[in-house]
Amino acid sequence: MDLSTFNQMPDASRVWIYQSNRIFSKEEATQIQTRLDAFAEDWVSHNRALRAKAQLLESQFIVLMVDETQVGASGCSIDKSVHFMKRLQGELGVDLFDRMLFAYQKNENEIATADRDLFAKLFTEGAINNETLVFNHLVETKKDLNEKWLIPLKESWHANFV
Repeated sequence: MDLSTFNQMPDASRVWIYQSNRIFSKEEATQIQTRLDAFAEDWVSHNRALRAKAQLLESQFIVLMVDETQVGASGCSIDKSVHFMKRLQGELGVDLFDRMLFAYQKNENEIATADRDLFAKLFTEGAINNETLVFNHLVETKKDLNEKWLIPLKESWHANFV
C-alpha cells in the first residue's frame, strides 16, 4: 500500500476514509485521483486554505487527510468534503457511505468485500478467521492509518459482527 502522498503530513493529521462497494477501473482511478487532487488543493475552512491531501488507495479506498496544526477542518469544510464525495458517488454509480460493507484481505493480492451478514457467515464457515486482515475505515489520524488501518479481525470493530 503506497501512502507516500501523505509523507509530509504530521502523524496527528485528521483522516477520513471512504470505501467503494467495488474496485474502480484504471480509467476511473485516474479520473478520481485527478478530482481528489483538485479538491484537496481547493479545500478551505472559513476562507482559509486547508493543508490537505487526498489519495485513492487499492483502487477502492478514498482517503482525505488534513493537517489541522495550521487550520482546523470546520463543520462547513467537512460538509464540503461530504458533498464532494456524494457527488463523486453519484457520478460513478458506487456507494461510498456503506459502513456495514466490510473489506478484508482475501489473499496477498486481493481485497474482498462482504456485507455484515455475509461476513458473519464467512466467519462461521471458516473462510475468514480472527487472523484475517480487515480494513478499519474508522481510523482518525495519519498515525492510525499507518498502524491500524489493516489489522487482524480479532483486534477490530468488525469482530462485534461475527
